[in-house]
Amino acid sequence: MNLKTLSAAAAVLALAGLTGASTADAVPGTVSGDGGNRIGTLRANGDAYVKEGGLSATWVKEHDNVKQVVLSGNRIGVLTGDGVAWVKEGGLSATWVKESTDVKQIALSGNRIGVVKDNGDAYVKEGGLSATWVKESVKVKELELSGIRIGVVTGNGVAWVKEGGLSATWVREYDDVIGIDLAGDRIGVLSANGVARVKEGGLSATWVVEADDVIQLELSGDRIGVVKDNGEAHVKEGGLSATWVHEYNNTIQIALSGKRIGVLKGDGDARVKEGGLSATWVLEANNVTELALS
Repeated sequence: MNLKTLSAAAAVLALAGLTGASTADAVPGTVSGDGGNRIGTLRANGDAYVKEGGLSATWVKEHDNVKQVVLSGNRIGVLTGDGVAWVKEGGLSATWVKESTDVKQIALSGNRIGVVKDNGDAYVKEGGLSATWVKESVKVKELELSGIRIGVVTGNGVAWVKEGGLSATWVREYDDVIGIDLAGDRIGVLSANGVARVKEGGLSATWVVEADDVIQLELSGDRIGVVKDNGEAHVKEGGLSATWVHEYNNTIQIALSGKRIGVLKGDGDARVKEGGLSATWVLEANNVTELALS
């Protein structure tokens, strides 16, 4: 997910009178999933809710004073306003485990948990919730996890990805980057000039320019989603050169997972559709400042 999106979202929501205290410190995070059936929302008052199952399932309040919510499989992670990262595993009412303090971003994928500390150090652990942290990089602005890949954007705007174990070697992917996204064997980067690029295959595969005037890029499976700077949300499915489908207007955030697409509007309404790119939207919640799919 690109770094401009949540700050831009916060600005739009503030104009709409929806921004709570926690949103002022909104951070980038992984909002798209890998085909799960959970939906998470962060509300303007800092409460995080998650539902599991169909689009009309019942919301369960997970935590308060939250500034980021992330989902992966049967894990839920939240970052609270005091910089503490918490993760639970199992049902929606499972017990929270305190993972780390002084955190500005949390990321989840499979049995991996990642955090970026306030000082820019990025750590990842693999296995149970109490596994040992491994320091991955320094001066990190954004951390992304997907399967056995780890991606970071460092303070100088360079995107790096590693594949394999936590101590694998970093590969420099692109410069002048403000956001990175990972899904399967795809890597996406958003350049400072608003150009979104995606590559598929190995870490040294060829980049394909997907769109310009982009403020958010998201990947899941064989779908690519973007939010343009005019608020239009577009999604394509299939190859990297597939045709874009216009999904929604007045959008400040998009999330993808399997056959689900979610959008957050500037007025705080969160909507999700399931199925084809032209499926019907379902209104999920109001007063939302962040939407996440598992």
